Amino acid sequence: LRFMNKAIIAANGAKPSVRQLLWQETEFYGLISYGLPVFTGKQYGGGFTPPAVFWPEDMDTDSWCEIAKDAGMKGLLITCKHYDGFCLWPTKYTDYSVASSAWMDGQGDLVRLTAQSCKKYGLKFGIYLAPWDRHEKSYGQGEKYDDFFCGLLEELLTGYGEIFCVWLDGVVGADEKRTQNYNWGRYYSVIRSLMPNAVIAFMGPDVRWCGNETGMMRDEEWSPQPAYLGVIETGDSPAFSGKKKLDLRSAKLGDRKSIEGQTDFIWYPCELSMPMRKHWFFDEEDKYNLKTKDKLLKYYFGSVGNNSCFMLGLSPNKRGVLEDNDTQILRSFGKEIALLFGSNVVDASTLISASSEEKEHAASSLKMKSGGYWRPESEDKKPWIEFRFQKEMLFDKIVLSENICNGQHIEEFEIFTEDHKMKLRRVYTGKTVGYKRICCIPPAKTKRVRIVFYSYRSFFELSGIQIN
Repeated sequence: LRFMNKAIIAANGAKPSVRQLLWQETEFYGLISYGLPVFTGKQYGGGFTPPAVFWPEDMDTDSWCEIAKDAGMKGLLITCKHYDGFCLWPTKYTDYSVASSAWMDGQGDLVRLTAQSCKKYGLKFGIYLAPWDRHEKSYGQGEKYDDFFCGLLEELLTGYGEIFCVWLDGVVGADEKRTQNYNWGRYYSVIRSLMPNAVIAFMGPDVRWCGNETGMMRDEEWSPQPAYLGVIETGDSPAFSGKKKLDLRSAKLGDRKSIEGQTDFIWYPCELSMPMRKHWFFDEEDKYNLKTKDKLLKYYFGSVGNNSCFMLGLSPNKRGVLEDNDTQILRSFGKEIALLFGSNVVDASTLISASSEEKEHAASSLKMKSGGYWRPESEDKKPWIEFRFQKEMLFDKIVLSENICNGQHIEEFEIFTEDHKMKLRRVYTGKTVGYKRICCIPPAKTKRVRIVFYSYRSFFELSGIQIN
């Protein structure tokens, strides 16, 4: 299956940017959904709710970040402006903001407080911004509204420190008499010029939506994708001759069959985004719809453990704090993740492989703390790597990582462990690896683990492995 064709050659040319690599390393982060909908009980505000309604009497952004940190998150975003147009910072471009509320006597800035708390707790900070605006009068007036929106972006990207992600919501209200053709290319230009290391997610060229908010993920998650699935820096879809076979909701994206005939590819990694409750913004009734720790583990394995990132929506209440039940589940989840991946027995093993392309990329390179990777010989038809231990080790997870700086290549592999008769038995069959693949196997007590790679795109480089 490793034959070369034009599509595979082109797909192999897709590689991540620095900003995409930094984003991928974030792995698990949260989105604080906060604003007027918390106080009105309506998820989609109409843009006419008086700012005086905004009154979070016990606002505590430190607690948000402390809980996010305990949950194992590495970053936190906040909904700076949702569809109702209400801004959580005192922007000069509209009076429909926290400056017109009585909260902190009109001197509050929730975006700044969140950014400061993120810095305090060692979390990356990101912003969510919705172009759809049901309050702003210039909405629907073309360039005039684009001027307004770019002004908001400039404020957020210059006054709040380093930002790792700008999450642009692409929703356009179908029930509106006013319509606005968003000038995505102009928005991207502002972001690139002011915050070059920030990825543009959802409606952007850096990070794609997984296609749903239910946690459903694909068996194979490829980051190299046909260019027509994404957008380019001008904000337009790339030119494409022929019928588009897939969209972002498709079950198959990036596999050999789906990319057949394609010659134009982009690096377009996946994000799983979903709320912890039924809705994104706080709703009292949602306390009956909280995701359990076990469900969060399932989604974590299906996203972070499947070449994607996981953005979990958090919804503080009217007082400005997370409910106790949410907090307990998040902290329990964080403890479980730390326990599951706290020990790595690879360092206690001897590594051997069927072959190595070069001496500096031998199997032993996987024990290097930075920059090392194993690359088998190009002529090796069925490369394998083996881990041998002096005594029996007990584990049930093996985590693999490709050196995605040079692309994504692995298509099929199997894991074997040695039984009590010193024979290898298959315990796992996998497809893609990419940035990270968490392989859950039956608990194994063994002295030997072998991983065999059956199919890959011209070559592959394994940069990391954990045995937990």
